[in-house]
Amino acid sequence: MGATYERTGYVAPKAICALLAASFWASATLCIKFYPVAVNTGMRGNITFLTSVPVSWFSIWLTCRLARLEPHQILAGCLVVLGDAMMIDGAALRWFPHVYAGNDTVTRYGAAWLLWGYGLGAWIALAMASRSIRAKQSTPVP
Repeated sequence: MGATYERTGYVAPKAICALLAASFWASATLCIKFYPVAVNTGMRGNITFLTSVPVSWFSIWLTCRLARLEPHQILAGCLVVLGDAMMIDGAALRWFPHVYAGNDTVTRYGAAWLLWGYGLGAWIALAMASRSIRAKQSTPVP
C-alpha cells in the first residue's frame, strides 16, 4: 500500500480505504437512524446481528476489490477501513450521539451492533488474507 505511482487517474489504496470507511460507517449509521427497530432488543435485533456476517464479508471483499489489494495488503488495507470507521464512530458517539437516534437506548444498541460488525470485519479480513496468502504460496511458478 505504500508504493508510489505516477499514473494519471490513479487513486491510492489508502485513499480508497478511507473513502470506504466513511461510506460503510454512514450506511450503518443511516440504518440505525431510519430503522432503529432493527438494532433493538428481541428477534429483529438478533436477526440484524446474524445478517451482519454476510454484510461484513461483502464489505471486506468489496474493500479488497476496489482498493485492488494484493494478498499481503489485505489485512493492512482492511484495518485502515476498520480503524477509520471506528474513529468516526467514536467521535460521533461522543460528540454527536443524535446522529444515530434521539433515544439513548437505540444509540447504545446501535453502537453494540457497530462494534460487532467491526469485530466480524477484522476476523473476516484475517481469514481472507490468510487464505489468499496460502493460495498464492501453493501456486506453482511456471
